[in-house]
This record gives sequence, structure tokens and C-alpha cells, in this order.
Amino acid sequence: MSTIETQPKTEIRIRPNQGWLSLDWRGLLEYRDLLTLLVRRDFVSRYQQTILGPLWFIINPLISALMNVLVLSGIIGVKTDEAPPLLFFLCGQITWGYFSSILDSTGNTFIGNAHLFGKVYFPRLIVPLAQAVSNLINFGIQLVAFLVIWGWYKINPTTHIALDTSVLVLFPVFILHMAVLGLGAGMVISAFTVKYRDFRYLTGFIQQIWMMASAIWYPLSKLFEKLPEKWHWVIALNPMASIIDGTRQAFLGKGTFVPSYYAISAGITLVVFCIGLMLFQRSARTFVDTI
Repeated sequence: MSTIETQPKTEIRIRPNQGWLSLDWRGLLEYRDLLTLLVRRDFVSRYQQTILGPLWFIINPLISALMNVLVLSGIIGVKTDEAPPLLFFLCGQITWGYFSSILDSTGNTFIGNAHLFGKVYFPRLIVPLAQAVSNLINFGIQLVAFLVIWGWYKINPTTHIALDTSVLVLFPVFILHMAVLGLGAGMVISAFTVKYRDFRYLTGFIQQIWMMASAIWYPLSKLFEKLPEKWHWVIALNPMASIIDGTRQAFLGKGTFVPSYYAISAGITLVVFCIGLMLFQRSARTFVDTI
């Protein structure tokens, strides 16, 4: 009789990722081509079927800054720490614009991409990352336009602006800081929006209040003047206030940037990002059943 050799059975078990803070780094690397495609799609879709195309990235903040110069500086008389009003408002608006665009797009991750998530698997974190990168391109275009206007003021003998190199070296850190903060806060909103659609309507009000507290239309020094000295640390609880004021001081040489307060805001940002990542990872496993 012949002996039949039996092969050992191989058992493969597929289990869901249970860790709330664990990231599928290998998956993010494997789907990097998808990340590139999503970045291209988001960027192109913004100016598709428009006449001016990417110029709208420059026109929108420029018109808003000119209106602020006319109303806030010209009529109401808001002081800008002796900086040119146009540069003062434009600097604050493009900085806030990068953060708010990431916050908006990330907060709509699950609702806006439910049709895609329900058909194919890929690491869900790729979508917010793609939004952050595509908005970074927009921010880069706006920054170039700002630097052109800055150069015109620089060669004008009637204005006095100067780079603060001690703060300017931190500008790349400011950009990363805004991206991390926008992703963290946006992931919190997206996680709550899955079950409570009211957050889609509350996000606009939250942004308006946040924007008013971030010294977009006035110098941060005004807050320091209004608050007693023992309460100045409260300003550091708003990370965007330190980022915007630091950006103004870097490019205009005007501001009240305090490194210790910025360190506090950076710590708060890391906490927000970790909480947002935890909630995002938790919702990513079950949101298809609730949407």
C-alpha cells in the first residue's frame, strides 16, 4: 500500500485592528500612490471649469485683506502695531486659511467619502493627509503672492518692515503645527459627525469664535493689554494665536511672540491630535454601519 503524505494545514486569521492609537504605517506606505492621486484630485477640483484657475487662491485672501484695510483700519481705526495694514491682515488671513481649510476638509472625511469607504478598503487616514498636502500647495501659492507684496513694501522708502530671523527659522515649524492642529481638531469633528450630524452645523460657529480669538483682525498685543498680567497664559490655550502672531513677527518684525507660550500651545496641539486620532481610528471601524 502506498503512503499518502498529508500536508500540514495552514490557518490564516484576519482580525480587525483593535488599537485606537495604532497606525497602519505599512498600509500608508503601500497606498502612497493613492495619496498622490487624492492630492491631485483635490487640487484640480478647486479650480476646474474656472477662468482664472489657481489665481483664485490669491484673489480671495487679497480681496478680504483689502476690505479689512478699508473697514477695520480705515473706518474703525484698528491699529496694526505700525505694520502696513495690507500685510498685517493678509499675513493673518493666509495663515488662518491654511488651518481652517484642513479643519473643514478633515471634519467632513467620513460623511464626504462614505460612498468610497463603503466600496474599497484603504487606510482611512490617507484622506485627511491628502487634504493637508493639497491645502499646503494652496498655502504655498498664497505665500508666494504675499512675499511679492512684501517685497514691494520693502523697497518702498516710506514703510519700515524687517524680517525677524530669530522667529523666521520657526516658520516651517509653524506650518507643521497648523497641519497637526487642523488634522487633530478635524478628526475630532469627523468622529462626532458620524453619529451626531449637528456637528456639521456647529463647525461653522466654532470656527467663527476660534477665528475671533486668534487675533486675525487685531494685534495680539491688544489681548495682552486687556488681560491682567497673571492671566496672560490664557492666550497660550489658543494655539493659533501664537502661530499667527509668530508669523507676523517673522515677516513684519511686529508682534508679541512669547516662546514659552508657544511651547504650551504646541503641547495642547499634541494632546488634541492624539485625542482626534484615537476617536478617528475608533470611528473608522464602525462608521459604515451608522452612516
